[in-house]
Amino acid sequence: MTEESDHEKLVPIWDHVAELSVRLKVWVYAFFAATVLLLVLPGDLSFFKNPLQLYHPLITVILLDIRNRLLPPQYTLIGPTVTTPLEIIVVGAAVFGFGISLPVLVYELYKFVDPAIKPSERQSLYPFTIGFTILFLAGALFAFFVLIPFVFFFSIPFFSWVGVSTYIDADQFYNLVFFIIVLTGLAFTLPLVFVVLVKLHFVGTTVLRKNRKYVWAFTLVATALASPDGGPLADIALFIPMIILIEGAIWFAKRYEKDEVPTTRSFLRVKSGPVICAYCGGPMDPGGVFCGLCGKARV
Repeated sequence: MTEESDHEKLVPIWDHVAELSVRLKVWVYAFFAATVLLLVLPGDLSFFKNPLQLYHPLITVILLDIRNRLLPPQYTLIGPTVTTPLEIIVVGAAVFGFGISLPVLVYELYKFVDPAIKPSERQSLYPFTIGFTILFLAGALFAFFVLIPFVFFFSIPFFSWVGVSTYIDADQFYNLVFFIIVLTGLAFTLPLVFVVLVKLHFVGTTVLRKNRKYVWAFTLVATALASPDGGPLADIALFIPMIILIEGAIWFAKRYEKDEVPTTRSFLRVKSGPVICAYCGGPMDPGGVFCGLCGKARV
């Protein structure tokens, strides 16, 4: 162990839990503040000319823009209940408030795990964070500009075939939009998670290559869940980029199997002895991940 690790302070597990709760409170405050600002800030500058007039909150402007961009003119939004507009505004503000406060959550989680991360491991953490963000945004943009419009346009003929008017509940429309955007964004990040698991030697690319047909079938089912009400064509529209990402992840992950060998970066394994924590020297459960003495992770 290095001199730096010898002088590390051993913190009980409950102190870690207390620190995590404090950092999560910071994010909760940021989330609440962002949500309230979306509900209070005016959506246009005319408010400042006459502050006493009624104005459109910023979140309503955002919701109207979503409706104008994504919903074809053949559809008509209706409010099934008196409280539907208020529910849409509050839920929309919470969704966008979460998105605005997400960097705060990521930062607080990073500061929580930073003391346990070695300098060599930080070199992998930054590319993973950047890659995760880029892939999530790519998935969200793909859903917003391609998948969701395709879902609504594809559904139009079915209304006339069964003699149903194209009236849809406003809350269902916005909930569907938020649901598809979030799930598609997360789906685009799954190949990156697989690459990280290969790099950490938890899984290998051989498993996916030998069971490629099952992976493709699972991906098709997952894309169907991520694009509800869109029919088989919408499923295929999401299935194709997902397969490209998965195959690209398999190809990219091979480099770690060729160029790297499993190392004992954070623990020492003796053939006939116990697993020893590299941070404090205490014994670790061979099947466990965290040291029972200092709480550090072996990976």
